[in-house]
Amino acid sequence: MTEPKSNDPLHGVTLERLLTVLVEQHGWAELGRVVPIRCFLFDPSIKSSLTFLRKTPWARAKVEQLYIETLRNSPPS
Repeated sequence: MTEPKSNDPLHGVTLERLLTVLVEQHGWAELGRVVPIRCFLFDPSIKSSLTFLRKTPWARAKVEQLYIETLRNSPPS
């Protein structure tokens, strides 16, 4: 028996994957404009961003919301 599919768009998505998708879709400059945090604005990297987002719930929530909006606005693959 298979488990029902989750309706949560973040289900099974790692923070690293989420961030990678956002950087590919929007770029660091746009991420820094939408979520103005230092790790997006100055010498951005996935590693530094992951470290910050794991420690900062409000920033992580904003990034997760942007990811959900990006999924909604993307054409189906």
